[in-house]
Amino acid sequence: METGKNSRDIVSRYRRYLKLEKGYSPNTLDAYMRDVDKLLRYLAGENIAVSDVKLEQLEHFAASISDLGIGARSLARILSGVRQFYRFLVLDGYMESDPTELLESPKLPAHLPEVLSTAEVDLLEQAIDLSKWEGHRNRAIIEVLFSCGLRVSELTSLKLSNLYVEDQYVRVMGKGSKERLVPISPRALEELGYWFMDRNVMKIKPGEEDYVFLNRRGHHLTRTMILIMIKRYALDAGIKKTISPHTLRHSFATSLLEGGADLRAIQAMLGHESIGTTEIYTHIDTTTLRQEILEHHPRNIRYNAERQPGEE
Repeated sequence: METGKNSRDIVSRYRRYLKLEKGYSPNTLDAYMRDVDKLLRYLAGENIAVSDVKLEQLEHFAASISDLGIGARSLARILSGVRQFYRFLVLDGYMESDPTELLESPKLPAHLPEVLSTAEVDLLEQAIDLSKWEGHRNRAIIEVLFSCGLRVSELTSLKLSNLYVEDQYVRVMGKGSKERLVPISPRALEELGYWFMDRNVMKIKPGEEDYVFLNRRGHHLTRTMILIMIKRYALDAGIKKTISPHTLRHSFATSLLEGGADLRAIQAMLGHESIGTTEIYTHIDTTTLRQEILEHHPRNIRYNAERQPGEE
């Protein structure tokens, strides 16, 4: 059995692995370390060494977490962190086999993200007052999010040196410091051009010169600023849906799928590591397809026409 000192050494090595090899952000890193801490506290109470753990003991750990009243989604996230930890232990030679291979996560209800139609995105952009200093900038932000499917963190860190205007591509630094090339539409480039006319006359803070989107003080934008901005325009546009910058990413993917794009191509453009993450958009498309059938199939049209008013 490893000592407490050895356990601390393992955890320290794991933290370095997540930070340096996986390239996780500080927030993601902290979340994974909290998951490991929960496991270590449980194992210490049961007098079980990290490297001696068996599947049954991990199942008991999951049950103990559930008994605390933690919801299924939070439990699934904790167990995901535990799996990541044990994959590292096998990779680094602490264990020969992974005890989490058969560890099941709780079943989660299907959660389909909110999406906007192209018409609703147009309403969002029309709500922007272009006479204001930030007008063209904000319109460019919305168009780039919708036409490229970027995460908001990818948008705030977008650099001028990553724009290939002639080739109509953007180089994006995604999760885990993984780069990808994403096509950018002529419409988005046009909106960027209007913004650059304003940007070119700004006084930009040293070190911020390469960022595409800046605030009036010459600093690059934060995620919170963009969230507040989009929610304000949604309210002004009369859009009742609960939306965020991520809604535009979902809308981008859904529009591509409905237009006939291949799921693997959408996966590459979104920067999803697993095709399983991208497959949620097939559920959205199925929902849309069902509504189209209900409204336009001749059997349904005739059935609805023959129904008497008030009939259920």
